[in-house]
Amino acid sequence: MNNLREPIAPLVATPAAGSAEAFAHYLKNTASRIDVKTEAHALQGGARVGISRPHESAHLHVAGEAAYIDDLPELEGTLHCALGLSPVANGRLTALALESVRAMPEVVDVITAADIPGANDCGSIIHDDPILCDGEIRYVGQPLFAVIARSRDAARCAAALAKSVATITEAPPVLTPQQAHALGQYVMPSMHLERSTSEGGARAAIARAPHRLKSTLDVGGQEQFYLEGQISYAIPKEDGAVHIHCSTQHPSEMQHLVAHALGVASHAVHVECRRMGGGFGGKESQSALFACVAAVAATRLRRPVKLRLDRDDDFMITGRRHCFWYEYEVGYDDEGRILGAEITMVSRAGHSADLSAPVMTRALCHFDNAYWLPDVSMHGHMGKTNTQSNTAFRGFGGPQGAIAIENIMETIARNLGRDALDVRRVNFYGTDGNNVTPYEQTVVDNVIHDLVAELEASSDYRARREAVNAFNAQSPVLKRGLSLTPLKFGISFNVAHFNQAGALVHIYTDGSILVNHGGTEMGQGLNTKVAQVVAHELGVAFERVRVTATDTTKVANTSATAASTGADLNGKAAQDAARQLRERLAACAAEMHGGDAGDVRFANDQVHVNGKAVDFPELVRNAYLRRVQLWSDGFYATPGLHWDGKTMKGRPFFYFAYGAAVSEVVVDTLTGEFKLLRADVLHDVGKSLNPAVDVGQVEGAFIQGMGWLTTEELVWHPQSGKLTTHAPSTYKIPTANDCPPVFNVRLFEGQNHEDSIHRSKAVGEPPLLLPFSVFFAIRDAVASVAPAGGECSNPPLRAPATPEAILRAVQALQAQAA
Repeated sequence: MNNLREPIAPLVATPAAGSAEAFAHYLKNTASRIDVKTEAHALQGGARVGISRPHESAHLHVAGEAAYIDDLPELEGTLHCALGLSPVANGRLTALALESVRAMPEVVDVITAADIPGANDCGSIIHDDPILCDGEIRYVGQPLFAVIARSRDAARCAAALAKSVATITEAPPVLTPQQAHALGQYVMPSMHLERSTSEGGARAAIARAPHRLKSTLDVGGQEQFYLEGQISYAIPKEDGAVHIHCSTQHPSEMQHLVAHALGVASHAVHVECRRMGGGFGGKESQSALFACVAAVAATRLRRPVKLRLDRDDDFMITGRRHCFWYEYEVGYDDEGRILGAEITMVSRAGHSADLSAPVMTRALCHFDNAYWLPDVSMHGHMGKTNTQSNTAFRGFGGPQGAIAIENIMETIARNLGRDALDVRRVNFYGTDGNNVTPYEQTVVDNVIHDLVAELEASSDYRARREAVNAFNAQSPVLKRGLSLTPLKFGISFNVAHFNQAGALVHIYTDGSILVNHGGTEMGQGLNTKVAQVVAHELGVAFERVRVTATDTTKVANTSATAASTGADLNGKAAQDAARQLRERLAACAAEMHGGDAGDVRFANDQVHVNGKAVDFPELVRNAYLRRVQLWSDGFYATPGLHWDGKTMKGRPFFYFAYGAAVSEVVVDTLTGEFKLLRADVLHDVGKSLNPAVDVGQVEGAFIQGMGWLTTEELVWHPQSGKLTTHAPSTYKIPTANDCPPVFNVRLFEGQNHEDSIHRSKAVGEPPLLLPFSVFFAIRDAVASVAPAGGECSNPPLRAPATPEAILRAVQALQAQAA
């Protein structure tokens, strides 16, 4: 029998992986994605946006010279911190006998909750998340105390004594969202979002429908698995101040929480982050605990303190993507058109609120995905469990909301014996009518019809569907599956006031330019795009522009680099600052050389004024001599946003990003193994600021999302509550071998309907929904073991679709068919 470890050709002829033909195919595909001629023309015309540029730190990355926090030279006298962790999931800490910990070699100090001078809390929204245990044991891995020692190894050895020095009265843990829901145990009040277009609302619409579907779905969480783990390096300064180098997506929040923990004003806390080795949401709020502990230790001992977690402790302490459990009922007609839907979503929030409420809000607001749902009733519950407090992860609830409706579409199609793409298409949002979301935002930029039609043709979807059916008819063990799934993703923070940003731009007398903004660079290319925007605005070479570390002493009160808004917000703020400088320089040039300031043009490192061409550095020097201000601040606030959290109505999103993907898989029905043979992606990024960076983001999001839905399984021990998949040995993220041999990624031609930065669209989070196509292709392959059509052809497949889950679904379907 065939083994899935051997190469299996897709049904449509494509070059074999690793062959010369495959390399030529890759080059041809790359050229089709990124128009080199257009970019060359843009460069000649002075454009600095809309062209492909390498990441601004790429040369440092490949040379190993990009400095992360653990690479910074340690100051003399630096101490190291480690955390003593709870060995149980639920109970009361009645005593800590720390004498043996203090007596360990090289230990300088041990800190408990009582030693925190200010608030013992690092909750991002409500005050329910202690920095160090205050008596209540909430999960296995909860920090009980902090050890500060002269070396990291000594600190870790001493912290490992936690199990023997802690006296705990243990209680049974609550571990699953279903358990929490049954107990009515939530971290925040439940949410309800409803829309009725007919009498009686969703329940009546379901009852009147010709067909009804009622079922459940279970979708797991996902570890961020950033390459650089959580780390903070705190340096005490004069007069009680502290300087913290922190790997965080939200320096301003770290500043505020550290200030509260120390009992000082925010201006006494300086947080800095040059770059992160990945974040994916895991460093938005959850870097706070480590920043606070390091800062408390540093100010207490008047010595620099570094707290760097190893991978196991990172897994055990921090939260991740929320897993979701769903109950749903829908009514639909003979075409598969949904007439009414009701769904209950229950997330595993963990022991505290963290960001569970906005995650659930976004999940509810993305249940519709690309579809018009006339009568819908949604209920969101955030289950309080004795597990790590779950948090932001790329997509921030959007993927968890949208996958439920996609599962429903697939099931309806199979029940009716129709192609799932046809069922999806009849449910798409319209352009003139049927285009208002359940939360009452009008969809004015809908391109999903054109985008899906283009992908359907370019991927040869219909012919491949016939070929898959023919293959499955003659192959008893290996089964193929094919799926095309769309996406619509809202861009903006759910909370309106987070949608603002600031920037500083300095021009030095040699013509070089320094930019600082409130966003953080975590490898996604934000600094590259912001530098391109500034270079374009001032008409100078990209090389003249340098972006510095994110710093709370330069741009204050910043929002997190999250919600895919990094380039939108900070690019606009930097553009505003650069525009002010350009106008000042234009006025100076007109004063010196005549003509009107409005006619002055900046391009290709020159300033064109009254028929003359002046080098940019020369104009800058003359402007300085004339006492023209050569620095400026910029600011941007996204217009038109409003949201009522009580009614769950408003306009929470500035615009929508769209995309679609086709995936083809083969499944071994004897072992549950699968292989992704080919993926075709068409994604909408508006008028791209940097096509190369955007294509890279789409590719990365696809593979990361595929990992969430297929290999990355989180398992807690049902009695002890310990996370058993807490290391690379037990938690499987995708590798290069999981990438399909044929991976066609293209950017959809178009521009943003709204006035975003150069009419581009956000690209960070939306493409994580593209690999829904992989999951549903697996489901399609599994379904082929039973006769087509009817409920018996719908496999009970959960996510992640690991080999065990696939095999269970195959066996269940075979049993139903029998």
